[in-house]
Amino acid sequence: MDRQAAHHRVLIVEDEFLIALDVGETIEAMGLQIAGFASGRSHALALAQTADIALVDVNLSDGRTGPELGRELAEIYGLTVIYMTANPEEVNQVQNGVLGVLTKPVMPHVVEQSIDYAVARRTGGIASLPRELHVFQRPH
Repeated sequence: MDRQAAHHRVLIVEDEFLIALDVGETIEAMGLQIAGFASGRSHALALAQTADIALVDVNLSDGRTGPELGRELAEIYGLTVIYMTANPEEVNQVQNGVLGVLTKPVMPHVVEQSIDYAVARRTGGIASLPRELHVFQRPH
């Protein structure tokens, strides 16, 4: 990972504590910083300005707020958003600014590849698209 990529901060929006910790360990092992952990919409929005990339579950501690939250994080705060959910069919495929969706359970190497891809999309770099990541918007 290049020096520019290492400055990206990842927000983890997940209401299942152990899943959030596992994802956090994977991200830190990549040399990236964690912007924070949020289990619901209001906390995630409070942390949004400190992040570049967000991994967002669909069903959070405050209900099925993930789809709208992901859209807000992308449109209002400019984050690159990847949904991570056991229910990928619940995510609208025409999300403005949202990169795509991973279906849980997600293996650590898939999280790594997806974050690498997200960083490349943000920086104009090159990274392979993981086959597990269903991308909503292809690069132009």
